[in-house]
Amino acid sequence: MTSAALAPIIDVADLHEVLETAGTRPVHLLDVRWALDGSTGRHAYLEGHLPGAVYIDLDTELAAPASAEAGRHPLPDPEAFAASLRRAGVKDGSIVVAYDDTNGSPAGRLVWMLRALGHDAAVLDGGVDAWDGPLETGEIRAEPGDVPARAWPAAQIATADEVAVGEALIIDARAPERYRGEIEPIDPRAGHIPGAVNLPFTGNLSEGARFLGPEELRERFEAAGVRPDQDTIVYCGSGVTATHDVLALQQAGYTKVRLFPGSWSQWSADASLPIATGPNP
Repeated sequence: MTSAALAPIIDVADLHEVLETAGTRPVHLLDVRWALDGSTGRHAYLEGHLPGAVYIDLDTELAAPASAEAGRHPLPDPEAFAASLRRAGVKDGSIVVAYDDTNGSPAGRLVWMLRALGHDAAVLDGGVDAWDGPLETGEIRAEPGDVPARAWPAAQIATADEVAVGEALIIDARAPERYRGEIEPIDPRAGHIPGAVNLPFTGNLSEGARFLGPEELRERFEAAGVRPDQDTIVYCGSGVTATHDVLALQQAGYTKVRLFPGSWSQWSADASLPIATGPNP
């Protein structure tokens, strides 16, 4: 890496470089293993994690309690999020590298949150499987950090009302069958936000669950009609996998990108909001 600021997604070679320069800025490794069905999480972390990594729980530390009004994974209160980061040892002005063991979206949720607040953070491409050294077992209890609470910036977030206006390009990061409304295993109604284009987050990945390169990502988004000068809003089911698309867009050089945190879980719960079905926006 040639810049002091991290790209949204870094590989293990970049991580080693970050760790080697940790004397100038604190570096925190955060483990965000999580799955909707509970198949991975804290228990996987305890069995083996990157040396020094602290576990962060997505459901309880990266989200507020679910509600129909705010969705399944609303953004946490700023003070609650800061308290979780301090518990994990995060210091103001430090570098955070987060990882998981699936596809980068759980880690992406944390990294998007941090970057939205101006904190230097990146996802480790390939997750725990990319690490080329020994793993530690058991729980790491970090010395408390000092990161302050910061309000969620409006410039990084879209509300349902802003989505409904229809002035931005809306991207749906869910699987095609959910976008088309053929299945809906979780949320109240099936379908998608009218006008949204479907760019499943899995399309950002190559074999081995690694992100495509910046140029390949840019080609993907350009083909879908994303323009650098256009306001773009991304959503998914509950605001987790959408961060994968947001970070991929940023990795490809797009800067005018916002997250709709409530996503489909919020939109579909409001009967006054329209829905569309089928393969077209």
